[in-house]
Amino acid sequence: MPHLKSLIQHPGLILLTCMLTIDNALAVLPTPVPPSTGAPNGNWLDLMKGYVKDAGLVIGLLIAVVVFLWMSWILIAKFNEARRGQADWGEVGVVAVVGVGVMIFISYILTEASNVI
Repeated sequence: MPHLKSLIQHPGLILLTCMLTIDNALAVLPTPVPPSTGAPNGNWLDLMKGYVKDAGLVIGLLIAVVVFLWMSWILIAKFNEARRGQADWGEVGVVAVVGVGVMIFISYILTEASNVI
C-alpha cells in the first residue's frame, strides 16, 4: 500500500508508466468517399462544392419522400371518408389525380434543380 501512495504523489511517474506500458492504437481509418462531382486532388473548394451538391440532392430526395407520404396520408384519409359515406368517391379520384400531378411536378422540379446545382 505504501507504494501506491508514492505513485499517487508523483503524477509524472504515473504518466511515464502509462507511456511505457500502453501500446499505440494505430487504427487504419477508411478512405473518405469522394463526392460525385468535384476534383478531390487538392482543390478544396471544388471538393466542398461537390459535397454541398450531394447534400442538396439528398435533401431534395427527402423533400420528395415527405411529399409522397403527405399525399398518401391525404388519399387514405379521403378514402376512409368515402367508405363512411362522408365524401363521394369522385373526391377520392380527384385527390388521387391531384396527388399524382403534384408528385410528377415535384419530381420534375427536383430533376431540374439537380441539373442546375
